[in-house]
Amino acid sequence: MGDDLGDEWWQHDDVSEGEEVEEKKSQPIKEHPESTQNKAEKRKKLTEKNITAKKKKTLEEVSKPLPRLGFQTETLTEPTRKRKRKKKTITDVLAASEPKPGCPLDLQDFFTQYLADNFSVIEREELKLDDSFFTTCNDLTHSLSSYLKEICPKWTKVQKQHTEKSSAVMLIVCSSALRAIDLIKQLTSFKGEAKVVKLFAKHIKIEEQIKLLQKGVLHIGVGTPARISDLIHKDGLKLQALRFLVLDWNWRDQKRRSLMDIPEIKRDICKLLQSEIINKCKADKIKIGLF
Repeated sequence: MGDDLGDEWWQHDDVSEGEEVEEKKSQPIKEHPESTQNKAEKRKKLTEKNITAKKKKTLEEVSKPLPRLGFQTETLTEPTRKRKRKKKTITDVLAASEPKPGCPLDLQDFFTQYLADNFSVIEREELKLDDSFFTTCNDLTHSLSSYLKEICPKWTKVQKQHTEKSSAVMLIVCSSALRAIDLIKQLTSFKGEAKVVKLFAKHIKIEEQIKLLQKGVLHIGVGTPARISDLIHKDGLKLQALRFLVLDWNWRDQKRRSLMDIPEIKRDICKLLQSEIINKCKADKIKIGLF
């Protein structure tokens, strides 16, 4: 039987096996779809891990102190700033306090302090404001007209008897020109036929005011203490007929300030009082009112 197969049987078997091996090698190896997906996920995780590590490294390098020659190293982090406490202004204090009507003691305290800073002891005694210098003060229930009717109930008779030029029967002192105009509007129900004059510096030269005062009879003057003092000093406004000096005491401006909360106005009022007003008050010719 061995001879029947021939001499080349073994060669045929070797060739066929070799060809089969080469065919197997040439065929592509098919991977399972699940294993491919797992590899993609692993690559993605590695990539994200590398990016995170790079970012962390960059932040660490940035936060490191930078060396400077001759100076201490400083970090890039911003220093913490201390918060400063906001100081209370006059407006804040006045807004928190309840409004109180003015009284003679209030003006006396302000005027006494002014005298202490500028005059000797003997001069202070001569310029002292006595309680008898004051008339009734506004208790915050009056309008300007009703208050003036209370302190001068015989106004109609007084204004008819007044005939002197350059001299008013009543002076109303306020903090600004705008406030003066507002007060003049409030006088409608009180003044009657009386002539009211503006006595402030805004848009009006003092020479023009002096000429206006000399032309005719005026009954009520409304203005600022600085301009009224200047007119008295220049003899443009006389005090012979003056009977009432009314201070716009209880009114507050937009910043909640009164007459005596503004240093310039406070000084001007004190100068006005020390001119001839106090001497007239001593002679019982002038009364001071706080509206």
